[in-house]
Amino acid sequence: MQENFSLQPYNTFGVEAKARYFTEVSTIDELKEALIFSKTQSLQLLFLGGGSNILLTKDFDGLAIRINLKGITEENINENQVLVTAKAGENWHEFVMYCLQKNFGGLENLSLIPGNVGTSPMQNIGAYGTEIKDVFASCKVLDLENLEVTTFNLEQCRFGYRDSIFKQEGKGRYVILEVTFTLTRKDHSIKTEYGAIKSELENLSIENPTIQDISKAVINIRQSKLPDPKEIGNAGSFFKNPTIPLAQFEDLKQQFENIQGYPNGDRVKVPAGWLIEQCGWKGKQIGNVASHKLQSLVIINATGNATGKEIFDFSTEIINSVKEKFGIELEREVNII
Repeated sequence: MQENFSLQPYNTFGVEAKARYFTEVSTIDELKEALIFSKTQSLQLLFLGGGSNILLTKDFDGLAIRINLKGITEENINENQVLVTAKAGENWHEFVMYCLQKNFGGLENLSLIPGNVGTSPMQNIGAYGTEIKDVFASCKVLDLENLEVTTFNLEQCRFGYRDSIFKQEGKGRYVILEVTFTLTRKDHSIKTEYGAIKSELENLSIENPTIQDISKAVINIRQSKLPDPKEIGNAGSFFKNPTIPLAQFEDLKQQFENIQGYPNGDRVKVPAGWLIEQCGWKGKQIGNVASHKLQSLVIINATGNATGKEIFDFSTEIINSVKEKFGIELEREVNII
């Protein structure tokens, strides 16, 4: 247990914020011990994984616990399916690479997403036509109310777009300990229809892609337009893509002929990056904060000296300008602390 501890190395924005107390746990018993300490001291809790989906806007007057549980296990279900379980502290991309080396299919489109395995179900991470819910089997969690370990299945997690029970009524009640995925061993489902995957495969002269080829294409695409958090502070996509009623989209199309949208029943998903770019934010910098020059959906700590509040205020200006121009209110994907 350390006091007055800097959290700068533990958030991918690289902003300076201190925790009153900090500890790192690598077993469930250590986690329980830390939780008992927090209860006796009446401390607020902040759980840290890879630090890729949080924005620290101030010092944290409580106990920050970094979840560092490690380990990967496999259990064959049949000739074509395997259950792969990863502890919460495993790095997400390294876990995806582990699965690809074993030729386990299902996660390849989620390559190079920052963060750890434990946080992946919280917001049902997704990219290039795949979401966690598509391959999710179950997860083990620690219930903070009684310190008991319980298991959630797919239905109980109530996954939605960048959403789950862990962001709704279960927020602040559970700590995810491990996640189990149902992956394929040979009859893989190859998804190439989303984003620039097809054109990237053409660039690579690949006609019949394997799951490893899909992963390589996704990595190339992400690296070409998303900044590496190790080089410049960011949390990936800062905003969710808004979903609006079809009627509203049709009205907007009368004003903005080039507006992009992906219909889903009586609603349409509109790319937040396009909306932000139309409002003139792409590459724009105010003080220490900027919208990335290649992807306006990504807010960056441009100088390395930005405070969390500066980044938050910058995001508020983007939200206000999009609302004013399009009548659409963007929602932050990043957790604000």
